[in-house]
Amino acid sequence: MKRNVGGIDKMARIILGAVLIGLVLAGNIGVWGWIGVVPLATGLLNFCPAYKLLGINTCKLRQ
Repeated sequence: MKRNVGGIDKMARIILGAVLIGLVLAGNIGVWGWIGVVPLATGLLNFCPAYKLLGINTCKLRQ
């Protein structure tokens, strides 16, 4: 897998995913909050399948 998630995008995904999962575990939101696993995983893996399909890359190029 080639990286296509980087920088601010990565941090936002990790924070959003962790917050959603935390809210589910605290009982503040329903089962739909488990969708937070998706942004958390894509942030940690630096790869988003949707970005791949759309041709988006927020990762800076190495020179």
